[in-house]
Amino acid sequence: MTAPRLRFPPAPSGWLHVGGARTALYNWLAARGSGGAFVLRIEDTDAERSDAEAMRGMLDSLRWLGLHWDEGPDVGGPHGPYLQSERRPLHDAVVRRLLEAGRAYEAFETAEELEADRQRAQEEGRPPGYSGAHRDLTEEQRAAYRAEGREAVVRARTPDEGSIAFEDVVRGTVEVGWDQVSDFVLARADGSPTYYLANTVDDLAQGITLIARGEDLLNATPRQLLLADWLLDDTGGHSLLDEALAEAGLAARPDVARPTYAHLPIIVGEDRKKLGKRHGSVAVDEFREQGYLPEVMCNFLALLGWSYDDRTERFTVPELVERFSLERVGRNPALFDTDKLRALNGDRIKELDDAELADRLVPFLVGQGVLPDEPTDAQRALLEGFVPLVRERMQTLAEAVPLIAWAFAEDVALDERSVAKHLKGRAGEVLDRAAEVLATVEPWDAEALLAALDGLGEELGLGRGKVMQPVRVAVTGSHVSPPLPETLALLDREVVVARVRSARAHVVEPDAGA
Repeated sequence: MTAPRLRFPPAPSGWLHVGGARTALYNWLAARGSGGAFVLRIEDTDAERSDAEAMRGMLDSLRWLGLHWDEGPDVGGPHGPYLQSERRPLHDAVVRRLLEAGRAYEAFETAEELEADRQRAQEEGRPPGYSGAHRDLTEEQRAAYRAEGREAVVRARTPDEGSIAFEDVVRGTVEVGWDQVSDFVLARADGSPTYYLANTVDDLAQGITLIARGEDLLNATPRQLLLADWLLDDTGGHSLLDEALAEAGLAARPDVARPTYAHLPIIVGEDRKKLGKRHGSVAVDEFREQGYLPEVMCNFLALLGWSYDDRTERFTVPELVERFSLERVGRNPALFDTDKLRALNGDRIKELDDAELADRLVPFLVGQGVLPDEPTDAQRALLEGFVPLVRERMQTLAEAVPLIAWAFAEDVALDERSVAKHLKGRAGEVLDRAAEVLATVEPWDAEALLAALDGLGEELGLGRGKVMQPVRVAVTGSHVSPPLPETLALLDREVVVARVRSARAHVVEPDAGA
């Protein structure tokens, strides 16, 4: 049995949408779980929309998710090229052969004529597709149109009657009457192939056996299956596609039948409308920047349509590879629940050991200028010391930055609201005595520091909060921080005492006449 071959064919016109990432993930999981191949093909035939920087960003997002490919534009493979724009000779050869075989024809209508035809169809209650008016032009008529300066598109000649049926892995049997499918464009007036043609030809030429894609492309499937049947027909001893491959100088296609399709449910926001920018972050890179973990994104994306049972929601990537199947993907729209994503991320963060969580935090601290590109051993040790203190306070990696950034600064900036709330009244007295006590406390550990600060509270007749909060603001710059005694124990004594003394100048003294 031929090993399955699946692909992800993004158009490099922008960032990687979470819907596209889910499609890539499902194909990758199906390939990995079956011992098959995962192929990355960049569909960049639309020159106006394709962007090299966007392509690099997409590939980077896929790598971050861990969805590495077996064949692709950067790794090569036996059925390249993997940039669709470089496959143009094959597309052109296919179009010529379809014209010669009478499967396609040239149509010369102007945009205005097509719009008028569309309006007539609407008025007459006919389907809005192309009417087929130029199906049977004579050579003289075609020459006359060319003489007028008109350029032709190439259209497929769809069957006049009957229907096409296929088995969709997700949706079951799908049947479409040909009266609902008008003659569709294969090549534009400039000769460039449309999605229908290029996507179908390349899938067949590269031996793709299973195509999992969004249900928004379901309407394209009858057209593509029709093309596949035409291209693979070898009643003459060799197929049209084999001839075109040989003409284009490309490798022979794997000996496989037309692919099977699985159309995935749409992803919706809380308003039950298709997920878009109005719902907030929708690009994989945005979630990466916010501090979501790649394995959690894979876990979450897998659950957008697929389930293993009614209870389990947390999976490692190896578990997904083992358990995933397209047959368990549902048909109903999948809700993108950000709260669930945050919860899954927070749970995973709690599972990481201190060293690994520190490793994950470094890029965020570097990106915010908190740490240098190459942290020193001392900085690394300080970061690992803070990890147990902030782990429970974060659900994304980015949320840890404000909790610990102050610890690496030479001078701490005091938050104005924290100063106004806690550096007043007897705070000056507290800071004066705290500087003296902290300068001599031994040993310099959390237990001794807590005892010293509690003792200071008893001495001054103040509750723990009235002592702790002024010291916290002085040392960290904010009234919100990890536990204070443990925090102080991680810092050098000299740094703590200097910050306490420096903050004294910010205390608002009580009005003597009050």
